Order: sequence, then C-alpha cells, then structure tokens
Amino acid sequence: MTAVDAARLQFALLAGTHFLFVLVTLGLGPVVAILQTRWAAGAGRAATLETATRFWGQLYLVNYALGIAAGIVMELQLGLHFPGLLDVAGGVFGAPLVIETMAAFFLESTFLGLWVFGWHVLPRWAHTAAFWAVVVTGYLSAFTVMVANGFLRNPVGFEMVEGVARVTDAAALVTNPAALLSALHVVGACLMAGAFLLVGVSAWHLRRAPSRLPGVIAAGLPGAVMSPENDVWRRSMRIGLVAGTVGAFVATSFGYAQFAYLQHVPGGDPPVVGIAYGVMQGVAGLVFVVGCVLLLLLPGNVLFRLWRPLRTGLYAMLTALLPVPFLTALLGWAAREIGRQPWAIAGVLRTEDAVSGASAGAVITSLVVLVGVMATLAVVDWSVMARLARRGTTRLALGAPPAQVLHDADDDGDGRDDGGTRRDDRAELLTFGGTR
Repeated sequence: MTAVDAARLQFALLAGTHFLFVLVTLGLGPVVAILQTRWAAGAGRAATLETATRFWGQLYLVNYALGIAAGIVMELQLGLHFPGLLDVAGGVFGAPLVIETMAAFFLESTFLGLWVFGWHVLPRWAHTAAFWAVVVTGYLSAFTVMVANGFLRNPVGFEMVEGVARVTDAAALVTNPAALLSALHVVGACLMAGAFLLVGVSAWHLRRAPSRLPGVIAAGLPGAVMSPENDVWRRSMRIGLVAGTVGAFVATSFGYAQFAYLQHVPGGDPPVVGIAYGVMQGVAGLVFVVGCVLLLLLPGNVLFRLWRPLRTGLYAMLTALLPVPFLTALLGWAAREIGRQPWAIAGVLRTEDAVSGASAGAVITSLVVLVGVMATLAVVDWSVMARLARRGTTRLALGAPPAQVLHDADDDGDGRDDGGTRRDDRAELLTFGGTR
C-alpha cells in the first residue's frame, strides 16, 4: 500500500464514520425541536410530549458530544496528510471550514448549553427557542461543509495566482450547484436517518409492550388502553413515518438532480458511481413508498389495531430496517468521493499532489491510531445510545426536576408535600412528566 492509498483509506474511514454522527445529529434535531415546541405550546397530552422530548433529547446529546470529538479527529487527519490541499486551496476550501468550526464550537454549543441547563430555569418559550437555535446553527454548519466539499467537486468562483487559489466570487462559491443540491440531498438523508431511528426504537418498545408492562391492555383489543409510555412510542412512530417519507422524497429528488454536474468530471466517473447512486436512490424511493402506505394506516390508529401477530411482525420489520438509511447514506458519500478521483480538486489538483511526503509506514501508523480513536468514539456512542434506547422513558436524566424542588415541598418533614403526596411518589410523577 502506497502513502497515497493509505491516506485515502484513512480519510474514507474517518469521514464515513464521522458522517454517521452527523446523520443522527441533524436527523434528530428537528424532531426534538418539534416535540418541545408542541409541548411548550400546550398541545394535547403535554406530559407525553415532554417525556418524548426528554427521551429523544438524551440520545441527541450523547451523539452530539461524541460527534464533536469525532470532528476534531477528522480535522487532525486532514492537516496531517493533505497539506498540499491546504497549501493550494486553503484560502477557498479552508474558509468555510473555519466558519463551520466557529459555528459548532461557539454558537451551537452555547445554545445547546442553555437548553441542557435551562430546564426548570428558563421560560418555556426561551428554552424552546434555544434548541431551535441549536438546530438552525447545526444545519448552517453542515451547509458550510458542503460548500467546501462542493468546491472540491465543482470548483467555481476562484482564480489561480502563483499556484494558489484565490476567491474571486464568494456568491458563486455559495450557490455552487455541487454545494446547494448536495446540501439539500444531505438534509433528506439526515431526516431519513433520524426518522428510522425514531421508528425502529419505538417499534422495538411497542413490540415488547405487553410483556414489559403488566396490567396494560394490549393495543388492538376492544376497549384497549394505551399506557403513557406506549403513547410516547406511538407518537414518536407517527412523527418518524412522516419525517422519513419527507426525507426520502427530498433525498431522491435532489439526488437525481446532482447528475447535472456529476457526469462532467475530468477523467470520467467509474461505473461504480452510477451503480451506487442507483442503489441508493432506489432504496430511498422504496422508503418513500412504504412510508406513504403506512401513513395511510395512521388515521384512527388502525396500525395499532391490527391482528396481534401481524402487528408484531410489522414492528419487527421496522426495527430491522433501522440501519438502512445509514448504509445508503454511506454508499452515496462513497460514490461522490470516488467519482472525484483522481482529483483532490476536480481539474485543479490531483490527489497524489495533495498528500504529504510522509512514508507509507508513517501514514499507515497514523491510520491505525486515528481510525482506532474514531472507532472507539463510535462504539461508545452507539453503546450508550442503545442502552438509553432500551431503558426507555424510565429514569430520564435530561430535564429531571431538581432535588431542591422535592425538598422544599416537604414543609413539615414528614415525607409528604403540602398536598399529601409522598415525596417518592411525587418524584415518579415528575419523572414521567406528570403521569403515572
């Protein structure tokens, strides 16, 4: 393996793994924001909406925190092994990445901190606005990355001065079709990933509900009663189906729109690019159709009144489909990057001229170390998220009422608050958003 091959492999593994963090962050963000907005606005079943916001918010936070660390590893390997890219196009390619870093580490993180520590402190409208700011800055941050990547795929708005790229038209750089179309395509892919996460986890809990919640009448029987926890999963599944259907439509539409510039790369695209895009778009289209069909079943909760074996089988299928949007997103990213080769910047800088002069052994050593770090972050992320997902809505840490609230309620020290409710019962009521 040459140094160039090792550098390319390292970038592929690190960028691909980091992209999985991005899919969850951008996919769950709008869902959590919508759930909290409905809760803050006093929509029906406010306790259910609050519990859902706290549950999915926990998964969002875990993925966000470890995703930030994964992003640092990405930037480190870019500086280590692609100095030629920064030397030639740092003034063009680097500017959007600087903006992205500032947005992620200052604006986005600040608003996220206000949201995490603002429970029971900020007014609901301010608390909700803080998280919407997190979502908006997150998507703006992602767009700046796509501007940088779009320049590599379709370089516009620059001129070469003594071998160095200089920006001549910032507007052309931002409105580059390789940035705009791909950014909208990524939005669809992220919505699909977040939606499948909602649907998969919710389906897993609903499938196990009768055996996990004794005394609860199983949904689908005459006079059935949905437990508060099951209501969280049912609402989450509905939102996931809607978001997944919209995401599949957006991803498919703007995915095909990219062929306008994907077919014109110096040196030509290898056949695998067309095959990969075809498979990816086919799966997205299938998800769109399946989502539409399932949405037709939602009015009147027909989905939850199906014959039990059929309903259980459907839940099992929806859980098994959870990895699909992540795999198709990775396939699409790989197709995009492979299609640019042998260029680091299409028609301007070849990949072999962009890598460092380090030996193959040094690059391979770096590959093993950095990929090991990234893999560790990914395993920790998925393990913690899986554990939280399996635990469900019990013992939610995010948004839990402060202990001082319970202490102050016990005025006479007899273990009961003013209303006669035992403090441990009150804790349970608050933990589940006011429901038993």
